[in-house]
Amino acid sequence: MSVALHPYHPIIYVRGFAATQGEIEDTVADPYMGFNIGSTKTRVAWTGDVRRFFFESPLVRLMSDHGYKDVFVEGDDLVAAERHDKPVPYRCIVIYRYYDEASNDFGDGETPPIEHFAKGLSDLILRLRDKLCANKANSISPEACRVYLVAHSMGGLVCRAFLQNPKLGSAEARKAVDKLFTYATPHNGIDMRIVRNVPGWLSFGDINNFNRERMANYLDVPQGDDVSVVKGFPAERIFNLVGTNPRDYTAAGGLSSWAVGEASDGLVCIRNATTHGPDSQGKEVTSPRAFVHRSHSGHYGIVNSEEGYQNLTRFLFGELRVDGVLDIDDITLPLEVQKAKEAGKTVRASYQFEVAASVRGCQWQMTRREVRENSAIFRTFADLFPDKTNSTVVTGHSRRPHLFSVFLDWDKSVKRQSSKSVSFAVDLKVLVPDYEVDGVMFLKRHFEGGFILRRLILIEVFPDTNSRAGCRIKYGFQEMNPGKPGILAQTRAIDGETRGLAFDIPIEQKARPGLRGRLCIEARPWS
Repeated sequence: MSVALHPYHPIIYVRGFAATQGEIEDTVADPYMGFNIGSTKTRVAWTGDVRRFFFESPLVRLMSDHGYKDVFVEGDDLVAAERHDKPVPYRCIVIYRYYDEASNDFGDGETPPIEHFAKGLSDLILRLRDKLCANKANSISPEACRVYLVAHSMGGLVCRAFLQNPKLGSAEARKAVDKLFTYATPHNGIDMRIVRNVPGWLSFGDINNFNRERMANYLDVPQGDDVSVVKGFPAERIFNLVGTNPRDYTAAGGLSSWAVGEASDGLVCIRNATTHGPDSQGKEVTSPRAFVHRSHSGHYGIVNSEEGYQNLTRFLFGELRVDGVLDIDDITLPLEVQKAKEAGKTVRASYQFEVAASVRGCQWQMTRREVRENSAIFRTFADLFPDKTNSTVVTGHSRRPHLFSVFLDWDKSVKRQSSKSVSFAVDLKVLVPDYEVDGVMFLKRHFEGGFILRRLILIEVFPDTNSRAGCRIKYGFQEMNPGKPGILAQTRAIDGETRGLAFDIPIEQKARPGLRGRLCIEARPWS
């Protein structure tokens, strides 16, 4: 019976941090704890006119687009109340109201520790499961019942504490979790300009929840500088949506965004907003992630964004995952720099990679990483070629620039009517590097904003039940055949996997400074 209900499992929303008692009271006064807040912004139309663009909120869109329902009926929360006359539908949205206990209206005004919130999430999942199974119309057994967790900011840490720490909840509840989507979660803590990581002694509003030593305890990971590692739950089933715009974050009168710095969403540094760990096969992987130019919260925040909603729904309901990783075989230096290197001078170079991915027929991007938004991928020459520099850099998947993870939904994406295919584009740029010769910057040929390579690559996916991943793929370059990929990908199996496929797209710029490599595309069935 569970197959008929897939992929529309119940969704549990877990809100973020509230620092003051006033924020807590405002939070608990809202039935949806902020996830119903939308945004109105301006967009320039093709006519040149400025028009308003309305985003209703992720919660409202899930109801209108995917038939979800909330659990509030006649003033009751059906998960908490005993209303046998009002059964809970399987396709439902539940708000985890963990701040109720900390309010003056519903609790004692004292905020419990994050470990308590994690245990409460475990209890909520089991209570929801029992309610769902009691509704005969759902035709679901406890063993087959699954839930999605969708969390903002500290809510993602509450979810991870529950999923990772066996002391904080039951194994039965953890087994029921299918996927976790996090918006702007400080997976590796919060760092400031002056004090770096939030100190453990700073207990105001429980802000020490973001101290790495404290986090290691409730996440059940080793003490150290990296507490973003996932354990006990497959890392590939956690999606990290990362904000890159600190300017629109107005908390504390803008003091927060100043303290955290430019490479952040105003509260969480970009480098701290992602997870990694073993996948379901035990292989070390980075969790899928996307980068969007949004702030940590507010009407122009990451939760209330079209980009966030599209990544959320494709991750939860999509049927195909496509990843792009850049393998660089060679990078050439400008002639003068090359001669200086051959003459025995010390040459250093660093490279920045910009990437944006967008699906066909839409005016928003699934992910975008740019230098001007402080989110570009950075690698030194030693990172890319440790063997050529006698570097001690540890090589592996993390040093190859991972450009994107895109989830495709056959029912949601704009299709070609004849072939029923879905398509997306990848705008890849490798910027002009910074060169240093014997400690002096080499700027003789430098033009700020220039690049040594730029390609707009089109990828079209056709459903094919006879194929290894349930699809076949074509690709092409926009400058060669605008809007229509024409090269059939020569695919191969992904090492160690039974269902996925991979292929390489050659990338080359012959003029100095130039680049030669391959964009490795991996496609896997997703459910």
